[in-house]
Amino acid sequence: MSIDTPDSLIPYDEIVQEALRAVVGRVLGSIVNGGSTLPGAHHFYITFKTGAPGVSIPPHLRERFPDEMTIVLQNKFWDLEVTAQGFSVSLTFNQVPAKLQIPFAAITAFVDPAVDFGLQFQAAVDELAPEAHEDAENDGTEPDGDGDGDGSNVVSIDFGRKK
Repeated sequence: MSIDTPDSLIPYDEIVQEALRAVVGRVLGSIVNGGSTLPGAHHFYITFKTGAPGVSIPPHLRERFPDEMTIVLQNKFWDLEVTAQGFSVSLTFNQVPAKLQIPFAAITAFVDPAVDFGLQFQAAVDELAPEAHEDAENDGTEPDGDGDGDGSNVVSIDFGRKK
């Protein structure tokens, strides 16, 4: 009998992430069904990847938040609509109204500080399309002396898995 846990052929991590994102949909759906007002002191901080597929935000917000953005649903929001895939909502940013469409798959955090409730989601890297960018200025062929000599100084850590 081996002490090492074998790799699962069932994607439990993905299934759990999808189920937890459904919690966000159910909570937001209950707000829509309740007349689009939040009960009591409840309010939500929702963080999402702005470059994720299906995210629709105005260009000036995408420029300001090229990777990730947090919105607050509390007092001034309207036109909240929830579907099985995501939600849309209208908010103001510096007194300028904007409509946002956010798929649940793009959400990385959901927090209701009124009751100390929060969910963190792993960003599914393969779901995110890489954004076009200019070449970095440090992409030369000469090593600068940092790293271990192979030109790599990237460290990858997976906090979400226990083995």
